[in-house]
Amino acid sequence: MSDIDKRNRLSEEPFTYRITKKGTVVIYYKGKQIKFSKDREALRLIERINEVEDNITELQLLLAKITGNFKRGNEKLGKNK
Repeated sequence: MSDIDKRNRLSEEPFTYRITKKGTVVIYYKGKQIKFSKDREALRLIERINEVEDNITELQLLLAKITGNFKRGNEKLGKNK
C-alpha cells in the first residue's frame, strides 16, 4: 500500500468539481466550495483532470493536492458562534 491515503479517505470521494461555461473550475469538499480557479490555472487544471478522469483515486488525489492544506486554521470559527 502506498504511503498516500493510508486511511482510505479518498475512496469515500469527498472531493467533487464543476467546470463552468466560462471555463472556471470550482472544487468542493463534501458539498462545500473550497477552491475557485480561473484563467491559466483553470486551463492547466482541466487538462490534468482529463488525464486522470478514468481513475477515481487519482482524480481524488489530484483534487486534494490542488486544494492544499485547507483544513487548518479557521474551521473552528463556525462552532464558536
